[in-house]
Amino acid sequence: MKHSELSIASRLDRLPVGRFHYRLIFMIGAGLFLDSFELALAGSVLGALLAEQWSTTQLNAWFISATFMGFIIGAWTSGILGDRIGRRYCYQINLAIFGLASLAAAFSPNMYVLIGLRFLMGIGLGGELVLGFATLSEFVPPEKRGQLVAFLSFIAQSALFVAGVCALWVIPNLGWRWMFGIAGVAALIIWGLRKSMPESPRWLASKGRFDEADAIVSSVEKSMNIAPMAHSHSTGPTVAVETATIGDLFQRGQRSKMVVGISIMITIQICLYGLVSWLPSFFVQQGLGIVKSLQWNTIMSFGGPVGGIIALLLVDRVGRKPILVCAAICAAVLAAIYVSLTDENTLIGVGFLLISSIYTVVVVGQAIYLSELFPTRLRMRGTGTCSAVARLVATMIPFAIPAIFAAGGIKLVIGIVGVVLLTFALIIAFVGKETRKQSLEHISS
Repeated sequence: MKHSELSIASRLDRLPVGRFHYRLIFMIGAGLFLDSFELALAGSVLGALLAEQWSTTQLNAWFISATFMGFIIGAWTSGILGDRIGRRYCYQINLAIFGLASLAAAFSPNMYVLIGLRFLMGIGLGGELVLGFATLSEFVPPEKRGQLVAFLSFIAQSALFVAGVCALWVIPNLGWRWMFGIAGVAALIIWGLRKSMPESPRWLASKGRFDEADAIVSSVEKSMNIAPMAHSHSTGPTVAVETATIGDLFQRGQRSKMVVGISIMITIQICLYGLVSWLPSFFVQQGLGIVKSLQWNTIMSFGGPVGGIIALLLVDRVGRKPILVCAAICAAVLAAIYVSLTDENTLIGVGFLLISSIYTVVVVGQAIYLSELFPTRLRMRGTGTCSAVARLVATMIPFAIPAIFAAGGIKLVIGIVGVVLLTFALIIAFVGKETRKQSLEHISS
């Protein structure tokens, strides 16, 4: 029987969700969980470093900048390598870089070495985010793709809370080095477990390696007691596969997807690093004194999982576009209301809804929708390029926000973020393509 990309994809899409898929979710989710855990621990660790006079505010800023620069390089290179050498190998490379660098960070002799290791961690972290969600989307059936990828994102976002709780006990009792050590050891354990993770059959088929793709799919079909398909979709012999390049992302048919993808990632960066992380500082500078650190951390911790739950419940029922548009508009309105409040209880309630709306955009936009836009041969390049561009913008946000705040206060900051959210909603509404319950091949065509 001859095979084609379409026949391999059709066989994957008809598989019922079962043990094979949940095992993939566990292996991919464990890596993404550690990714979020590592990002979340940074705030607590940097605070401890200042308290111990092991670092300074300037060196802490370099630590954060090194993370962003690593993210940019990791996202860019993983996008290229993920499409060139495969999802599985690139995934393992990123996890190894992240794990070894984290483990080494636990033994850093000074802050300068820690900053260098953080740069390496950033490369692994940036690559993990690019590959994780997109890889799972290539395995799961279209009817359940949104829910399963949202569940994967829920696992990742829950690390925000776990890292906060872990830091509360580990840092005072064992020291900050143990936070990096825990992440590093866990990463290397997961690296060993993921050695048995299969390569994406869709990627193999896109490279003309049909026999390998067929072997993987046949193995899954056999484990599920599913009879092979009676007919192949192949219309002719295997032909040479055209090499994909970054330039292909800007050809006709792909440009609009790049506009949507970049707008998703830039909007997320502006919301998280231009609004969410700055709100407590804004209120302190205004002398309101009503946002306590513990309360705000609680809101931050639960906002991520709640956004994942909203996506999990609605993404395959309502669709990607309606959720993204509504969540963006809600976030813009709630942000405008939030800054005018003075009652602490109301502030916390509206703030919780604001964070939940923003993280709904994060989950549906970054985790689910972005990787669905591009064809298999360009999927990692597309998601990687969009992520790299957005991370580059994110490096400028810490310098822009204080200047904007000084010029017009928190209302000007909220006004700019609101315009970004509303512009994003318009782009999704008029340029974006609905992908709910459609095969990846149909979407890319």
